[in-house]
Amino acid sequence: MNKPMHIVFAESSDIVMEGLVGILTKSGLKFQISKAKTFDDIEICHSRKNCDLIFINPSLIHNNSKVFNALKCQLQTPKWVGLVYSFHDQQILSLLDAIITISDSPETIISLVKSIINSDPLQEHKKLLDVLSEREIDVLKLVATGLANKEIADKLNISIHTVITHRKNISQKIGIKSVSGLTIYAVVKKFISLETITE
Repeated sequence: MNKPMHIVFAESSDIVMEGLVGILTKSGLKFQISKAKTFDDIEICHSRKNCDLIFINPSLIHNNSKVFNALKCQLQTPKWVGLVYSFHDQQILSLLDAIITISDSPETIISLVKSIINSDPLQEHKKLLDVLSEREIDVLKLVATGLANKEIADKLNISIHTVITHRKNISQKIGIKSVSGLTIYAVVKKFISLETITE
């Protein structure tokens, strides 16, 4: 990447932000920084100059996951990295592209950032497809649209027992059990669109 990255920090702690900026400065990466306190601020930063990377405190997402998902779908290009230094629900963390914890070494953080900015979206999608089987993705899509197990079984011409097995496998693989969490996951990973849910 020849031009400097545009990095947005959605983090209330100046200490955490300054520490991360210090680590990134030593990495040799070229970057410009913007600071955001809200999702609206992130949107404004992106409209001024496209963001490449957004470091975000997951607590900002906690009670605003719908707003976060809508923004993530709208912006599309930036990668979202969680700055984790307290407990957060796995469901919230699964919405992010990557996670940095307070105990990660500078080398680990630099390596993660470099791999994120050099990642190929097509390869990421292929990896995701490798995680879930085609049939599991079919079941996930139908769960996310609000169908019950029997309705899914009828639609896919499989038994209810098979649907339940697929749902257990999906939950184990991605670490999300609730229907709302699975729906958010399906939207974020672009298996379904927001319009599909609201129909």
